[in-house]
Amino acid sequence: MDVQIEPSWKEILKEEFEKPYFRRLVDFVKEEYRHHLCLPKGKDIFNAFNTTPFDRVKVVILGQDPYPTPGHAHGLCFSVQDHVKPFPGSLQNIFRELHDDLGVPIPETGNLTRWARQGVFLLNVVLTVRAYKPRSHAGKGWEEFTTAAIKKISDLKENVVFLLWGNDAKKKMPLIDTSKHLVLTSGHPSPLSANKGYWFGNRHFSKTNEYLKARGLAPIEW
Repeated sequence: MDVQIEPSWKEILKEEFEKPYFRRLVDFVKEEYRHHLCLPKGKDIFNAFNTTPFDRVKVVILGQDPYPTPGHAHGLCFSVQDHVKPFPGSLQNIFRELHDDLGVPIPETGNLTRWARQGVFLLNVVLTVRAYKPRSHAGKGWEEFTTAAIKKISDLKENVVFLLWGNDAKKKMPLIDTSKHLVLTSGHPSPLSANKGYWFGNRHFSKTNEYLKARGLAPIEW
């Protein structure tokens, strides 16, 4: 199956594309996009992979599924397109923690492509969604595909920082070899959990950069 995805990822994940679950997933996604408004745009479904090639991955951030509001999602978890204002609540809280942690001013745009180009793999566990219906494409096969991607990073790379925010992301912990990677966990940045004290103060951004610098790797310019 000829999946249009960045070459290094295409090679790393080639076995997945031939498995029965992935073929069923492709059929499901095509039908959904044919009959319903779905997000992100087709060209952006693999945006996380295309913007952050496998050999450049230094940090992994896991989201759940794309923003279900049309015009927001573009294939990078927690990121929105340049024109979107105000930022979604989770993204507002990410920027607030970043400011409190490293003094980074609140950005003018919620587009996190600048992070992805530095090696921050912004991966949603589920890569598509029907508009206005969160988790509508859950349980269709994306979870198996993204699990394979996480496992490949853990197995084939070293010194990657995994930021697992919220219970869904924390379920991926068993996939990660903690003897050669750093795993940081906290509550989800969504207003539902962040305002209960499970998010703010985690200092994940500074901890990530301290770990990378200690291993001779360039820190992320958050």
